[in-house]
Amino acid sequence: MTQKILVIGSNSFSGSHFVHHALQKGSHVIGMSRSHKPHDVFLPFTWTQPKGEYTFHAYDLNHHLDEIMACIHHEKPEYVVNYAAQSMVAESWQHPEHWFQTNVVSTIKFHEQLRKVDFIKKYVHVTTPEVYGSTNGFIKEEAPFYPSTPYAVSRAAADMSLRTFFEAYQFPVVFTRAANVYGPGQQLYRIIPRAILYFMLGQKIDLHGGGVSKRSFIHIEDVSNATWSVMTQGQPGQTYHISTQHIVTIKELLHQICGEMGVDFNASVNVVGERMGKDAAYLLDSAKIRHELNWQDSISLTDGIHDCIKWVKSNLSTLENQPFAYQHKA
Repeated sequence: MTQKILVIGSNSFSGSHFVHHALQKGSHVIGMSRSHKPHDVFLPFTWTQPKGEYTFHAYDLNHHLDEIMACIHHEKPEYVVNYAAQSMVAESWQHPEHWFQTNVVSTIKFHEQLRKVDFIKKYVHVTTPEVYGSTNGFIKEEAPFYPSTPYAVSRAAADMSLRTFFEAYQFPVVFTRAANVYGPGQQLYRIIPRAILYFMLGQKIDLHGGGVSKRSFIHIEDVSNATWSVMTQGQPGQTYHISTQHIVTIKELLHQICGEMGVDFNASVNVVGERMGKDAAYLLDSAKIRHELNWQDSISLTDGIHDCIKWVKSNLSTLENQPFAYQHKA
């Protein structure tokens, strides 16, 4: 039977890849994003002929809650997957009220309406490991929250609110927290596509704090596959970490990209000061999703970097004319 899925934040990097994943499975997908469609180079579901059906609405959680709920009642999706959030960490210090308005106030207003809908089988809340703050070693889903930025605090607040909705109303929420996600189609202000693009254009990239922060990078195709498993098989009220077990520092990551592209690291990188509130590490134990839902990551960092280099190279004339920096919208 064809699933009907509402994807909120469908124009985002992770959201657009999940749309592609769902369409390839033949699903009927209703997409929503606050922004109109970006260039197709950032929308993987436009790169191939989809098997499923896709419709789109330019709705913003901050301004179109009535329209969103009217669409939900009309379409009656079985699943809702929510990627929508103000998502930049460093920039959240500049206008924290914008992050709290979207990620807390508007999001909880949406949840309050959605919990009254009786045809939703599962609500997937795509959240972030930033809620844990900087961590030591691999942490499990039960780790305490210790957010260190306005962005992280805002996401933690919505997560905690949803926990009360599950406990009080049996709202069928499941949570996903993924490690550093990357892949073709990612916005150019993210470290991997930016580094590749800068190196191709002969520009130098800034390495904050010497690049000592530790991260686990996971390919977006693995994340989309995991999210599908959580949506269809995850137990309401549960959180699932999505991560690889391969850890690199940001400096090591850039060294690897330089090596793959044949450019000199020292000539291509500027070491600059660290960003305020940046976590030294957040490493996720993903044993739960592996054991309970039989999920495995399948794309190595080396293969994933090759994938990204190919995407940038194939679309260089388009990408070099796209914004390199984050474009904030209140």
